[in-house]
Amino acid sequence: MGPAIETTALTRRFGDLVAVDHLDLVVEHGVVFGLLGSNGAGKTTAIKMLITLLPPTSGAARVAGHDVVTEARAVRRSIGYVPQLVSADAMLTGRENLRLFARLYGLPRRDRERRIRQALAEAGLERAADRLVGTWSGGMIRSLEIAQGLLHRPAVLVLDEPTVGLDPNARHAVWDRLRASVGQTTILLTTHDMDEAAALCGVVAILHAGRMVAFGAPAELCARLGPSATLEDVFVHFTGGTPDVRGDYRDVARTRSSAHRVG
Repeated sequence: MGPAIETTALTRRFGDLVAVDHLDLVVEHGVVFGLLGSNGAGKTTAIKMLITLLPPTSGAARVAGHDVVTEARAVRRSIGYVPQLVSADAMLTGRENLRLFARLYGLPRRDRERRIRQALAEAGLERAADRLVGTWSGGMIRSLEIAQGLLHRPAVLVLDEPTVGLDPNARHAVWDRLRASVGQTTILLTTHDMDEAAALCGVVAILHAGRMVAFGAPAELCARLGPSATLEDVFVHFTGGTPDVRGDYRDVARTRSSAHRVG
């Protein structure tokens, strides 16, 4: 069995802009992998290629053993995806949201209710399951969305800024839920919170201007800089301490909108 995620010279261009530049990446099964970088560094473009929403310009990528171009449907069946923007339907209850996702993922009818009960229990949402999601807190909504992403037991779960806008208690609850999934699925997440990356990720990659500038375990990367270095120090060191100028208004608007809606 090959890696959970593997890319070879994966590249995406938008006209003259190289958003992702010859990305070589290997992520083993059962780990939490952090894809880090400033807005505009190429994280979202890389994820879109891995989840088959955007075709590569050149290079190749395989997710759960499937080619993202020639086996796109198999890739989609093998992953769960929790976007940065709120994806749960506020006009449905938590249980109804999970039923909807169970149908979308094609879970056998005989297994749906059992899986939904199990998902609600694991997320700590049993008592709120039959209330409209529009009445829930941001942390509860994010827990539901993670439960939706895990409902069909994917080989790879992809999360884009999973705790943006959450208070510390809700953030730690999400961390605990993700830790409980380690070993059962491979988790790929993006985050701007270096404490979060250090707490959750076994391996991280740092992108800057479309290129991967660092890869390894957080502790190993920190040790390269010195005994007191933090992952934030590592991030600043490898990205030059300056923001990636390729970010745009939409990046800022998307992040602020997410924080407002989830918070």
